[in-house]
Amino acid sequence: MTSACGCELQHVPRVVVLTGGPGAGKTAVLEVLQQQVCRHVAILPEVASILWKGGFPRRSTTSGRRAAQRAITRVQIELQRIAIEEPTTGLVVCDRGTIDGLAYWPGEPAEYYEELDTTEAKELGRYATVIHMESATRDDGYFATSTRVESVDQAQEIDRRILAAWSNHPHRVIVPSSRNFLLKLDQALALVRAEIPVCCR
Repeated sequence: MTSACGCELQHVPRVVVLTGGPGAGKTAVLEVLQQQVCRHVAILPEVASILWKGGFPRRSTTSGRRAAQRAITRVQIELQRIAIEEPTTGLVVCDRGTIDGLAYWPGEPAEYYEELDTTEAKELGRYATVIHMESATRDDGYFATSTRVESVDQAQEIDRRILAAWSNHPHRVIVPSSRNFLLKLDQALALVRAEIPVCCR
């Protein structure tokens, strides 16, 4: 469900990434946003979850991990393209972006970009803003699920790798982990809402 909006302007779409390690709270933020934003805001799901739930092989081998990241990144790009090309879109909010793949890639960053026939500059340039929600710590209530299979230590390590992967983005904001998840949720929501076209807020 989306909120009503009387705006008839055709906006130049901006693309924002909501990222962070497992258990950061990204899904909760996007679920709340989905109920509040108007038709000019497109919210894209996490591609990895779509692939795993759809039966894409989840292998721990090097070749399996490479295949998964290639597939995830290519689907991300196409989902973003669909959203951007919609004439009503003013903002695209992505659950993870193409740079996130580096945190899971079993090799050097240069290999990742070469495999996908792209560059770091091109991928960074896709996104106007990067909002990084830190993974919950053990004290902050981290827990695994059927699709979030990482231990708390593994989640923390992935979070650090994602931070490093996006370090060259010129507009990155970090939302720290907190025992008060509602506070963390409000902080992330405020950052995303600030990206929505003024006429649609």
